[in-house]
Amino acid sequence: MRLIKLLFVLSLATLLIGGAYGVWWVDRPLRMGAGVSEQQPLEVEIAPGQSARGVAEKLAAAGVQTPWVLLYGWFRISGGSRDIKAGSYEFAPGTTPRSLLSKLVRGEQAVRSITLLEGWNHRQVFELLRGSPDLTQDLEGLSTADIMALIGQPGRHPEGRFFPDTYRVAKRATASSVLRQAAQAMDKRLAEVWAQRDAASPLRTPDEALILASIIEKETGLESDRRRIGGVFANRLRIGMRLQTDPTVIYGLGERFDGNLRRIDLQTDSPYNTYTRAGLPPTPIAMPGAASLRAAVQPADTDAIYFVARGDGSSQFSATLEEHNAAVRRYILRR
Repeated sequence: MRLIKLLFVLSLATLLIGGAYGVWWVDRPLRMGAGVSEQQPLEVEIAPGQSARGVAEKLAAAGVQTPWVLLYGWFRISGGSRDIKAGSYEFAPGTTPRSLLSKLVRGEQAVRSITLLEGWNHRQVFELLRGSPDLTQDLEGLSTADIMALIGQPGRHPEGRFFPDTYRVAKRATASSVLRQAAQAMDKRLAEVWAQRDAASPLRTPDEALILASIIEKETGLESDRRRIGGVFANRLRIGMRLQTDPTVIYGLGERFDGNLRRIDLQTDSPYNTYTRAGLPPTPIAMPGAASLRAAVQPADTDAIYFVARGDGSSQFSATLEEHNAAVRRYILRR
């Protein structure tokens, strides 16, 4: 009888000590492998359908300096073993067993920022995404048409169709998912500004607004000039005057453009040469930002039909050809 009592006491003591250790352990920082720092945390990829035991083994193999059995036991005892979500995770020094499991259960994956800049063309966007080490590549070997079909926009020209912004995406997200998000953002922004367009706008469709906005985006980076340039182009469209804007010609030249726009380039006809053809070009020429979209549909009320760059980022606006020629002599020929 005494032996039974002794064994019972020892077992109870063991359970109490083990329980106390467990309570202490789950809130103690885990030791990580060498090379783990705030700047470069421990990275672990959890596959879909991976068991809790597999997750514990993967964490230990990746560098968590704790026996996988202990981690697995914590997953089971906590009740969270069935709720661990697949994805790409990062664990910095100071991570405790409790916070580690909480992150896995919430699906709090590592995120990365992907920035698409205003004024970029679609080739620059594709190049950025294809070159990102943080994305899962699914664009390689695909034609432009294939890429547009992949993101749910078959048959659509890609130029101007991605809204320039910073997108926070899960690490290892597919490159196409970023494109899809940016395309949906542009569709939403375009619909919003089109609904707020000026009643007197000469633009007939949202696509025309997108094309004009892309031209405005390439013509100026100065906020105060955008709506005035939009006003100039609106005036020209109303009276049937050619837009005569260099950025469309440059876009039409593509890789042939060497940084120097020549007179022969302005005289050589192409669908994008707004010196030889009236109206808007067939597609956008870049990704316009929100300000350029607004400038296209809500242009300034102006009598100007000309403008010329002053050389400091701003533009000189003129209502007559005489005024414009004087501005050209002052700001262009003098330089």
